[in-house]
Amino acid sequence: MLTTANSKGFVVAVSKHNTHSFSKAVTDEINLLTGLGVEGDAHCGAQVKHRSRVAVNPGQPNLRQVHLIHQELLDELDQQGFRVGAGVLGENITTRGIDLLGLPTGAVLNIGEQAVVKITGLRNPCKQIEAYQAGLLKGVLDKTDDGELIRKTGIMGIVIAGGVVRAGDAINVSLPEGAHQKLQCV
Repeated sequence: MLTTANSKGFVVAVSKHNTHSFSKAVTDEINLLTGLGVEGDAHCGAQVKHRSRVAVNPGQPNLRQVHLIHQELLDELDQQGFRVGAGVLGENITTRGIDLLGLPTGAVLNIGEQAVVKITGLRNPCKQIEAYQAGLLKGVLDKTDDGELIRKTGIMGIVIAGGVVRAGDAINVSLPEGAHQKLQCV
């Protein structure tokens, strides 16, 4: 059973790319496929598609079918002098109005009319970010007052119900029952 959160947001942009490139092209819509991810995206599939994880174990489940980043991060980076728009950091869905990093593992996002994405964890920023723009890696990392590393490059999820997603679509968050399980890197 899920408890509905007060958190509502919307889709700013959607992106995909059919090759393993750093950035993804913004498009009018993406089609989420149940258990697979974004149709036509290099990371679509039931088994892991991220090259670093394939090298370790190509048969492991794909917990990174959909990558979401909050527009608020892109705004923050813009204020620091970086030029990073939707899709540039490799996300499939750019959101606004939801504290993505504060969601627990297992939170569910109902996006648009049909699509449902279950959150599996955090995206761990890689060195490609620094290669894209010098200093950007530092811009997407932070620390808590206790010295704990904060990774701000979005969250990952799996598609539990397919559907078309477009800019402007509403996003409603449902939280799992029980204790909040803090997101970990997947």
